[in-house]
Amino acid sequence: MNKKYLYILITYIAMQLSVFIGMPLVGFAGVLLFHIEPAKMDILATGIWVVFSFLVGLIIILLILRKAEPQTRVEKLEPLPVASSVLWAIGGIFIAFVAQMIGVMIETAIGIKPGSENTENIMNLIKLVPLVVLSSSIFGPILEEIVFRKVIFGLLYNRYPFWVAALLSSLIFSLAHFDPMHIILYAAMGFTFAFLYVKTKRIIVPIISHMMMNTMVTVVQFKYMNQQAGFYEWVHGWIGGFFG
Repeated sequence: MNKKYLYILITYIAMQLSVFIGMPLVGFAGVLLFHIEPAKMDILATGIWVVFSFLVGLIIILLILRKAEPQTRVEKLEPLPVASSVLWAIGGIFIAFVAQMIGVMIETAIGIKPGSENTENIMNLIKLVPLVVLSSSIFGPILEEIVFRKVIFGLLYNRYPFWVAALLSSLIFSLAHFDPMHIILYAAMGFTFAFLYVKTKRIIVPIISHMMMNTMVTVVQFKYMNQQAGFYEWVHGWIGGFFG
């Protein structure tokens, strides 16, 4: 594996694990220096550290990628023209919706209840600390597409056919969300973004689709969670696995 790609994986893992050190430190500082109530500070510390760690992780990874030589066969191929890539980025949202609907039908058929605990936790955190939307809608999608599509899928695609590389990278993507009950939903999303990446040869395409999709989910869920409970439950049931 190329050293730069290894450094990217290490940075991403360190970013995820940093919560165990960073969040308590932020919480302690808030209580000690600003005299904020511990219960309130616990919530604020979680949101603050999520945004901070994602931003720092993204900056480091982008710096690592600066002037990086192509390492995978996707990167070495000629990308689609910009206009076509933009259309695929937009169309990718609808492809992901269809993939997720199929995933929900499969999960429902085997007895898995719709709705993602991971998404619900993120939505609750955004409601308490709105700044977290930067991580769910911008920083997170960029990081995940670089790590899971550009690096992990790209390296697997060097050795295996698309379906094998997409399956393996999508399973890793699913497990990384710590929501094993909805592994099919996350895998469907991973397949969709891997397809967009290979189709256009531009990592920015699945990044845009991922960002727009997460943003749409946030807007829809916030709009209906308090106004129309029944509709919200339906929406949450089949788009609950979108957040990554």
